[in-house]
Amino acid sequence: MSVTRLTQTSHVVLGLIEAMQPATPYDLKRAAEAGVQHFWALPHTQLYSECGRLAEAGLLAEEREEGGRRRRIYRITAAGRRALDEWRDDTEVERYELRDPGLLKLFFGADPVRLAEAQLSEHERMLTEYEELRERAEDMPEGVRLAIDSGVGHEREYVRYWKGIAARGK
Repeated sequence: MSVTRLTQTSHVVLGLIEAMQPATPYDLKRAAEAGVQHFWALPHTQLYSECGRLAEAGLLAEEREEGGRRRRIYRITAAGRRALDEWRDDTEVERYELRDPGLLKLFFGADPVRLAEAQLSEHERMLTEYEELRERAEDMPEGVRLAIDSGVGHEREYVRYWKGIAARGK
């Protein structure tokens, strides 16, 4: 029997289905857009394909609607819950991957002041979005609130950073 390699996407799918079940891939797409997508980029096509892969591995149970659009509906299995719990219990620190197109452009010689103006606008917008999310987070699980707090802190730092770069041109 082959062992299914679980990725971060696998864990996102398992976690979302655990929280929402039963869920269709479309339900997962909408939930990701409202939450996890704020700090973990994830093409919606991966959500769709990952559900099938996890069902094949026995980590999700799949049902098919009899009529209509014949949507696939997923629930987490006991094996899926164990895999998710093992991942949550794993405290090993993985290297943080910073993938910021603005910093990449800066690294390769973009005009820092012009770039900063655009970056500042976007990070101020994101900061506002995170702060609004935090205001609505009172009834959310602690982990969600803590992740939102991290987003607020991250965006505050980027706003500070890009303001400093923009100030060079004044």
